[in-house]
Amino acid sequence: MKTSFQQAITDSSYFALGAEVVTSRGIPSGAAGSFADLAKELLADERINYISITDNPGGNPMLPPDYLAAKLADNCQNLVIHLSCKDFNRAGLETQLWRYAADGFENVLALSGDLPTDGFPTLSSSVFDIDSVLLLEMITAMNNGLPVLNRKREPAPLPPTHFFAGCAVNPFKRNENELIPQYAKLLKKVRAGAKWVLPQLGYDMRKFKDIQVFLQEHGCAASLIGNVYVLTKAVAKMFNTGKLAGCVVADSLIQTLEKYTAGADKGKQFFKELAAKQIAVFKGLGFSAAHIGGVAKPESFFEIIDLANSYAENDWKTFYDEIQYSQPNEFFYSPHTASPFKRTKHVNLFYRFSRCVHALAFHKGHGLYSAFKRFYQFLEKKTSVRSCVEQSLHQIEYSGKNLMYGCTDCGDCGLPDTAYRCPMNRCSKNMRNGPCGGTNNGRCEADDKDCIWAIAYDRLKYFGEWDDFVNAPPICYNAALKGTSAWANLYLDRDHSAKDE
Repeated sequence: MKTSFQQAITDSSYFALGAEVVTSRGIPSGAAGSFADLAKELLADERINYISITDNPGGNPMLPPDYLAAKLADNCQNLVIHLSCKDFNRAGLETQLWRYAADGFENVLALSGDLPTDGFPTLSSSVFDIDSVLLLEMITAMNNGLPVLNRKREPAPLPPTHFFAGCAVNPFKRNENELIPQYAKLLKKVRAGAKWVLPQLGYDMRKFKDIQVFLQEHGCAASLIGNVYVLTKAVAKMFNTGKLAGCVVADSLIQTLEKYTAGADKGKQFFKELAAKQIAVFKGLGFSAAHIGGVAKPESFFEIIDLANSYAENDWKTFYDEIQYSQPNEFFYSPHTASPFKRTKHVNLFYRFSRCVHALAFHKGHGLYSAFKRFYQFLEKKTSVRSCVEQSLHQIEYSGKNLMYGCTDCGDCGLPDTAYRCPMNRCSKNMRNGPCGGTNNGRCEADDKDCIWAIAYDRLKYFGEWDDFVNAPPICYNAALKGTSAWANLYLDRDHSAKDE
C-alpha cells in the first residue's frame, strides 16, 4: 500500500514526490478528459506518492478539484486538494470543507487565490471574504470540533474533522518590503494550523533555503515541500512578464534558456535537467517532498524522477550553486537581515497626522480614548437621543474617512492595522493579515496600485512597530457591522479589536 501523504511528509527519513494535475474548463472529453487518466496512471506508479489538484489556477473558471478527487477516491489519503478564498465566502468555504471531510479527503492546501482573469460574459468579481490565514483557523476549529449552538442556543460542538492542512508562501520577491511581509504572514499561517508549506514558483534555490532558515529560526515545525515546474520557452517568457501571480522567471534564466532552446530539441533536455536538479537540491536540503508541475504526460514525470535519482549523493550542492537565477538587486532573508530604519516616502505628513489622531482618540487606554468610550456608552443607554446623535457622528466619520482614506463604511475599521491604507479599498483582495503572493516589484497583482502591505511595512518598520503586527492575532472582518459606525463599534467593543483587550 502506498504511504499516505501525511505520513510521507512528516517522516523525516522519507522524501516524497508529488505531481500537480490541472483540470479543464468545460465538460471533459477527449484530450480535455485526459487529466483523469493522467492522475490515475501517476497514482499507480510507486515513484509518485501523491497527486495535488489545483483550484482554478490563474483565476480561470475550471472544473473544481473535488470533481477529479471523486474519481480517485480509492486513493483519498494520497490526494491534496487546493481550496482558495476567491470564489466562496466563509460559509461557502466551510461547506466545501464539510463535503471534503464527508468524502474522506483530508489533505487541503489553503490559499487566498488568484484574482479572476475570466468570466461570463465579462470578468467576474472575486469574493475574498476571508484569507488563507483565517481559512486555516477555520480548518483548525473544525478539527477541534467546531463550536456551534443547538436549537436551545446551547454550545454543541460538531464532530471533529481530521484535515491535514498546508499553506503557500512566495519567497521570490525582489524588495525587502515585499519579502518580509510574506514571511510574517507565513508565521501567521503556521500559527493558525498549517502543518506543511508549499512555496510558489521560482528558480533560485537560495530562496527556498531562506524559507527553511526562517522557519527554523522561529521554531516552526511545518514540513517543507519544494516546488518544481517544468518549463517550456513559451511558459518561461510568460512567467518572466510577471503577469501570472506567484510565478517568477528572472531575466538571467531567460538569457540562459535562449541558448538551449536554439538547439535541435528546443531546450527539452535542459528543462528536464533543470527540474531534476531542483528535486535533487530539495532532497539534499532536507525538504520533505518535491511537488512537480507543468507536465501533461506520465512518462515525462517518470523521466525527470529517474534523472533526479541518477545523480550522486552530493551532486545537489553543485546544483544549488548553479540554480541561482535571481532578479536584479533582489533582497534575501538569509544570511542578510532587514536593513536599518531609514527614511521612506511612505512616512509622509499625512501618515504622521493619522498616527497623531489615532494616538489621541483611538489608541486603547491612551489619550481621549477612555473619555470617548464613556461618551458612546452613555449614548448606548440614552435611547431617546442616541439615533440622531449617532447618525450625525457616523456621517461625520464616514465623510472624513472617505475623503482621506477612501472609506467604504465597512464598520470594522482596519486602518490602524495596515498603517492607514484601507484594506477594503486599497487592496484588491481585502487582505487584513498580510499580503497575497501575487505582488510584482511592489505593485498589486492587479497592477493598478502599490501593494498596501509593502507601504505598511515601510511605515511600521520606520516607527519600530512591525513586530507588533507580526505578533498580533489574525484579524477577521465582521460583515454584520457593514454600514455602521466604526467609531462606535471600536468604543463599544464590537469590532475585531475587542479580542485584543
